[in-house]
Amino acid sequence: MTTAPTPTDGHPLALVTGASAGIGYQLALQLAQAGYDLVVTGRSEAVADAATDFEECGVQVRGVRADLTRYDEVDGVWHAVVDTGRPLDVAVLNAGVSLGGAFVDTDLQDELDLISLNVTSVVHLAKHVVRHMAARRRGRILITSSISATKPTPFETVYGPSRAFTHMFAQGLREELKDVGVSVTALLPGATDSEFHARAGMDNTAFGPGMRKNSRVEVARQGIEALLAGKDQVVAGDRATRRAAIRNRFARETAKAARHARKARPRPSDD
Repeated sequence: MTTAPTPTDGHPLALVTGASAGIGYQLALQLAQAGYDLVVTGRSEAVADAATDFEECGVQVRGVRADLTRYDEVDGVWHAVVDTGRPLDVAVLNAGVSLGGAFVDTDLQDELDLISLNVTSVVHLAKHVVRHMAARRRGRILITSSISATKPTPFETVYGPSRAFTHMFAQGLREELKDVGVSVTALLPGATDSEFHARAGMDNTAFGPGMRKNSRVEVARQGIEALLAGKDQVVAGDRATRRAAIRNRFARETAKAARHARKARPRPSDD
């Protein structure tokens, strides 16, 4: 892992959203291991247990339980950062969900909540983070996207476009901020060994139990390394994941959609 920057006064401070489990937990843990104090968020009570784990690295941690689909709770997360009275050195905007199933069958409110979390909350929190860092002319931002940003995602019909947004949003911000000392990195993981697809209701698809997936520890390691190195983006995972991302650059959208549909389409029930 890339060495953490030397702080001017105590440990540097990092914000990580979606830090209770999965890739987000590992991103926060690896920052703690690198010597960052943390403000971490999660939707459930599990964020308190995660915060305790991170504190074992010898850093200060504030866990904030927040539903980032709610405007006021996004502001609440930023207020928790401000309340530390310290500059924010790193922001990891990672929280996100998917939703499996045919669009004709899925619930509209679930899709709107997905957009609120994956898109709206990222823009909202980034507004606070960017203004803070730009004023200081210093900082690093990691925004989680997905390899799904590089293709249509039938049977996760809204998820892929939401990640395409965060990918392009990160790249646009990077260009705007390149002359003010703030770097922005997009993290594009492939399928990862977490509860992500189970929570999306996709256990009855090829993304369910039994699928070979990338290590969340390795995905996070690659993400933190790219963040601290100031890279524009990283496709995180094994060589097969990186090859798939390259292949998606040149494949027709219809071919990519058909390939994803074969994996994401719910299998017929045995009933």
